[in-house]
Amino acid sequence: MAASGALPGLFFCFSAMLLLIFVSVSSPTWNSISFLNANQYAFGVFGYTGSKVQVGYYFPLPGDINTGILHSLTFVLILYPIAAGLSGLAFLFGVCGAGYHRAGTVFMTLLAGLATLCTLVAWIISMSLFGTVRDRLRSEGINANWGNANWLALGALVALLLGSCTAACGIFGHYRDRRSRR
Repeated sequence: MAASGALPGLFFCFSAMLLLIFVSVSSPTWNSISFLNANQYAFGVFGYTGSKVQVGYYFPLPGDINTGILHSLTFVLILYPIAAGLSGLAFLFGVCGAGYHRAGTVFMTLLAGLATLCTLVAWIISMSLFGTVRDRLRSEGINANWGNANWLALGALVALLLGSCTAACGIFGHYRDRRSRR
C-alpha cells in the first residue's frame, strides 16, 4: 500500500457518498426517506409522495407555502446529488491515492472540500426551506414533522468535513517510491 495516511479520508468520503445517495433517492423514489412529512405527503429532493420525479416543485398543501421563493429553493436541492457525485469522485481518487500515488490524495482532498461546500449550502437551504414550510403548515393546523433526510444530510456533511481534513493530512503521509524497491 502506497499511503496508509489516505485511508481515513477514503473511509469518510465513502460514508458521505452513501449517505448522500440515500438523501438523493428520497421521496418520491423512496418514501421512507424524506425531509418533511405532512399529512400523507413525504417531501424529498425530486418531489413528494405521488408526484413525478422533477427538479423543483410546488407543495400540494393549502396555505401560503407556494410562494415563488419557496418554489425556487426546491431547485437548489439538486446540490445533494451533485455532492454525492463529487464525494464519489473523491473516493475514487482516494483509492488511487491510497494504492499508488500522492496526486490521488491531493485530488481527493480538493473534491472532498468541494463536496463539503455543496453539502453545506444544500443542508442550510433545505433546513431553511422545510423549516419555513413546516412552520407555515403548523400555523394552518396541519401536522408537519421533520424527516430523516435532514439528519442523513447532516451526517454526510460531518463525514465530508472529516474526510477533507483527514485527506489533507494524508497528503503528507509516507509514500513509497516504486523505483527504490528494485
